[in-house]
Amino acid sequence: MKLTLKIWRQKNAKNKGKIVEYPIDGISPDMSFLEMLDVLNQKLITAGEEPVAFDHDCREGICGSCSLYINGEAHGPDRRVTTCQLHMRKFKDGDTIFIEPFRANSFPVIKDLIVDRSAFDRIQHAGGFISVNTSGNTQDGNAIPISKHAADEAMDAATCIGCGACVATCKNSSAMLFVGAKVSQYALLPQGQVEATDRVQNMVAQMDLEGFGNCTNTGACEVECPKGISLENIARMNRELIKANLKG
Repeated sequence: MKLTLKIWRQKNAKNKGKIVEYPIDGISPDMSFLEMLDVLNQKLITAGEEPVAFDHDCREGICGSCSLYINGEAHGPDRRVTTCQLHMRKFKDGDTIFIEPFRANSFPVIKDLIVDRSAFDRIQHAGGFISVNTSGNTQDGNAIPISKHAADEAMDAATCIGCGACVATCKNSSAMLFVGAKVSQYALLPQGQVEATDRVQNMVAQMDLEGFGNCTNTGACEVECPKGISLENIARMNRELIKANLKG
């Protein structure tokens, strides 16, 4: 396959970036999108040019690092996949592909296609955990009766990998799908209900502090989410927040 890549190049957050065009040939339809970028970078290194910086780690859709905006869509044209799981068979010979970093004020560009998503980490630090006494007398989690429905919904919420596609897709750069998923995975289980009030208040407060916008209810985040996190989690988070505020 012959392709024309139009890639965002930016030295750092303070420098102005620009789109740079790169022609590339010999791309197999069976390559992953990141393998295609590896081929491009090898070509650039051989030519003595600066390779394109992009984030990656597991390359199997688990870590959420490979967050790219491809032809105006988070993670590209496929559904329920991350960029590393996107294959070149989704594109045709002769296509022009625009590749950009995720766009949000809360995700500043580090270099080229890499953005700083540590805002998500700080939201997690604010309340995305449970406190457990590890004295040796901790109750086995499997010994606590939990309904199948609640366990399934909690697990569905817990599949969120924190990639940031929801933020990049939302016209308000809202992180409510991410925060809703993290709140829900604990709110649905007995272990998380002890600290439920503080958790939702602290996580929502931190989300606002990081500069994320409000939910638009357009549902674009659910469509682009590689794990299919449901909008129901945002509704649950709002219910949890109302309950927490009423408790004072």
